[in-house]
Amino acid sequence: MDENYQKLANAIILQAVKDFRAAYRRLKRFPNDRAAQSQVRDITKFFCSQYFSALTTLDGPSLLQKIIDELEGKI
Repeated sequence: MDENYQKLANAIILQAVKDFRAAYRRLKRFPNDRAAQSQVRDITKFFCSQYFSALTTLDGPSLLQKIIDELEGKI
């Protein structure tokens, strides 16, 4: 795989992780925040998508669960 492609793929995934953490924290503080609800839902779909699988060999749902566990203080 091309090195630049891999850098771009990693940057996309890293940004999704950062965005998910921020939206998830906001949703915990403000459960009725529709923007946060939408962002958490959309990023969750991304981690479970074929697009995510095309970017990396990581297991998206497992990565997402680890992030949630971290945010919930389980790790």
